[in-house]
Amino acid sequence: MASSLLRIPTLSSSTTTGKPSLPAFSSKSAPLSFRFSPSRHRSVSLRGESFRLSCSVSDPSPLPPHSLRRRRRPEYIPNRISDPNYVRVFDTTLRDGEQSPGATLTSKEKLDIARQLAKLGVDIIEAGFPAASKDDFEAVKTIAETVGNSVDENGYVPVICGLSRCNKKDIETAWEAVKYAKRPRIHTFIATSDIHLEYKLKKSKEQVIEIARNMVKFARSLGCEDVEFSPEDAGRSEREFLYEILGEVIKAGATTLNIPDTVGITLPSEFGQLIADLKANTPGIENVIISTHCQNDLGLSTANTLSGAHSGARQVEVTINGIGERAGNASLEEVVMAIKCRGDHLLGGLFTGIDTRHIVMTSKMVEEYTGMHTQPHKAIVGANAFAHESGIHQDGMLKHKGTYEIICPEEIGLERSHDAGIVLGKLSGRHALKGRLTELGYELDDEQLSTIFWRFKTVAEQKKRVTDADIIALVSDEVFQPEAVWKLLDIQITCGTLGLSTATVKLAGADGKEHVACSMGTGPVDSAYKAVNLIVKEPTTLLEYSMNSVTEGIDAIATTRVLIRGNNNYTSTNAITGEEVERTFSGTGAGMDIVVSSVKAYVGALNKMLDFKENSPTKVPSQKSKVLV
Repeated sequence: MASSLLRIPTLSSSTTTGKPSLPAFSSKSAPLSFRFSPSRHRSVSLRGESFRLSCSVSDPSPLPPHSLRRRRRPEYIPNRISDPNYVRVFDTTLRDGEQSPGATLTSKEKLDIARQLAKLGVDIIEAGFPAASKDDFEAVKTIAETVGNSVDENGYVPVICGLSRCNKKDIETAWEAVKYAKRPRIHTFIATSDIHLEYKLKKSKEQVIEIARNMVKFARSLGCEDVEFSPEDAGRSEREFLYEILGEVIKAGATTLNIPDTVGITLPSEFGQLIADLKANTPGIENVIISTHCQNDLGLSTANTLSGAHSGARQVEVTINGIGERAGNASLEEVVMAIKCRGDHLLGGLFTGIDTRHIVMTSKMVEEYTGMHTQPHKAIVGANAFAHESGIHQDGMLKHKGTYEIICPEEIGLERSHDAGIVLGKLSGRHALKGRLTELGYELDDEQLSTIFWRFKTVAEQKKRVTDADIIALVSDEVFQPEAVWKLLDIQITCGTLGLSTATVKLAGADGKEHVACSMGTGPVDSAYKAVNLIVKEPTTLLEYSMNSVTEGIDAIATTRVLIRGNNNYTSTNAITGEEVERTFSGTGAGMDIVVSSVKAYVGALNKMLDFKENSPTKVPSQKSKVLV
């Protein structure tokens, strides 16, 4: 069993201020030994180095300050936490994260992400906005029935939460979706800033207080014992008004008060002071949990979240990879790792229940399903997060990893490796593939496994080594696609430099009948898309087209992502504004042929749009509507 040594800096205390000073590296620091089990590893390619995803760890002794050891999660009680240093992690990837333009997810993808979030150990999963559409309602209900009832050996099961506006219809719909979970929660909100009251709600402060109080009471009357209330745009709301409305919803039965910086305008010092002021001046706030929800418009969402937690908030609302509306939300991986690395010494001993070894796998899953790739320099999970190109840095890393790395890759599910572990190739069997898929977090039935195995063998015949990134791409391409209204059977392309390209496409419809069309275009992809349109006969506008190489080399699998908009005005309800917003639909495809992967992505987006058309009433968006997903 291999070991790697890491010297841990000592922490000195200031005798004059009584406050801990920054840790300093000391040549006298005792070396601490990490020992990692060689079994159950997963490989992933990051720029600069090769890593293995690691999911089994022996009990190292002694342990560094922010080691792989996890502190005990307190028993869940809606309105209080027995350990004053425990911070609940509320993940809203499936609700706020999915509002990122183009980040449409199928019901199967949402369920898969929810299962992975449970493995990660988040305390609350905001599964969606049930009143937005029939599809959203069913997705939240399914997650509540499955993930919301999967209790582990330690008694952990995530709270399943549904968002609702402050009206009875929304709240009833949210309750009908989440009530099947062992720990259901309703999250309701109403705006409180002057600009929202005047221009959006057109209501007085007294009216808003009355609505908030009555709707929290109504949610509790349905049998929901866990109700979260958010004063939207709290960052720009008057303090005295916040004290009053929050005090009233506490009396009405709210168990969590979420404080959103909806437009991401506050600085860390401001947001921390806001939490401190609310804690000091809101009647009854000692009987509930204070939460943060920070948008990233100024790039301060993580800093604001940490400032709020330091000032007394004990729930943080975050998303995987920081995805969300506009510039996104506070990133789960950044907030959690900051608390893990610095919580003991600079944040008053704060800790979370997150199993950080699942961070990278969860990040990759969300990235693959949404098609929203993280930038290479993204903190914690970016491709360059553990890459060192500078000669000075490389020299330091060769001498001691701690010279330029504050986080061990193993802590987030990566282990440095050069061709170590089980390598999958053309001679690998179904059992080896199934084992790797299980380690990657995918639960497939026999039929799905057979489909993936066939694609895997095809790729393995053309590549020396099939990586985890390849497998993830194949799973997304074959299994986690929308219900197939149309399926690509064959495509033939003729192209060159002297004339227009010609594409012949064969699709199978839902009835199993085959349809063939031929078209010309300015390139192979254009001609193929035009041929598909001749068969499907559903007018669309192509908004985005992007391609990404999953791995290096000329034999790499390519993933293609497209974003389309139907020309027949498909809309859904914006959870925040209540407006009918125009829907866009994304599709992804994977393959070693870029034209084939492009057509698969386009057909996938069309299938999502047609599925939405089947399950949701078509509405004409108002002039105030905006494109939002």
